[in-house]
Amino acid sequence: MLGLKQIGGRLAQLIFVLWAVATILFLIFRLMPGNPLAAYIDPTFTEEQQLILMAKFGLDRPLWEQYFIYLWNLLQGELGDSFFYRQPVFDRVLELLPNTLILTFSSLIVAYAFGIIAGAWLAWRRGGLAERVAIPIVLTTRALPEFWLGMLLLAIFSFSLGWFPAGGTRSPGEEYSSLFALYSSTDFLAHLVLPAATLAIYSQGLPLLLMRSNMLDVMGEDFVTMARIKGLSSWTVVVRHAARNALLPVVTSFAIAVGYQIQGNVVVETVFSWPGLGRELVNAVSASDYPLAQGAFLMIAIVVVLMNLLADLLYSLLDPRISHA
Repeated sequence: MLGLKQIGGRLAQLIFVLWAVATILFLIFRLMPGNPLAAYIDPTFTEEQQLILMAKFGLDRPLWEQYFIYLWNLLQGELGDSFFYRQPVFDRVLELLPNTLILTFSSLIVAYAFGIIAGAWLAWRRGGLAERVAIPIVLTTRALPEFWLGMLLLAIFSFSLGWFPAGGTRSPGEEYSSLFALYSSTDFLAHLVLPAATLAIYSQGLPLLLMRSNMLDVMGEDFVTMARIKGLSSWTVVVRHAARNALLPVVTSFAIAVGYQIQGNVVVETVFSWPGLGRELVNAVSASDYPLAQGAFLMIAIVVVLMNLLADLLYSLLDPRISHA
């Protein structure tokens, strides 16, 4: 299990990674061609008015000075103001983050629940017809582009059958008194089905194949053979002995998958017009709204790094035999 020294080392690595990401984001958006205030400046502004705006946002200062101001503001939780929305970036990012997290966790919970059960069953039925049919299907779904899969589900279940809405999080005209009222409504759940199903279908291959591989290794261990010799039922052998011991890598991979999924949500959120960080990131880059793009990138990076740290801690907690240098 990780000690205080190891945890401190992991936190130091986390801080270094976030500093590196923040620095890269600062340089990328300031070295891009074009006027960074293109989304903010009105065409009727005079050159003098444009210079006043540049000074207001600190863009008339040397790059190194802008960088230290940027880092100091980050330490205070200040991400600047969005050029497009004319509101603090931090507020806008926090407004969109719950939508991204709900989409991510709902799809991964479905994918991992199915993947664990199906993977264990396929390992137990190794060599049968079910395995020969299922494995190629799983590999195919894993190889499908997410945008193509999303458009296919839209064409079938939204445009043709009309079972689910085509995009967004609520129907036009629907108003809710709070976020809880929105997220617990059947209207929101109906909008969630197709984007979550797209991500779940794409993501279920990893836990399924990982669980199957682990189960095949575990089922050759002595304790499983002993359980069979004792005359225990197949269900008991699979669930209580083999599957429980095969779950460790799958459980820890869930934390890593959350971070990976959030950064991969960009395509699905765009296809389904889902108001999350991924879609907002695309819109911000297109509109040259680099404070918002920086904020969205940074929030995604924070979640990815934290989930990787959680996976590291979980692995050590679930299996104390593992030591870390």
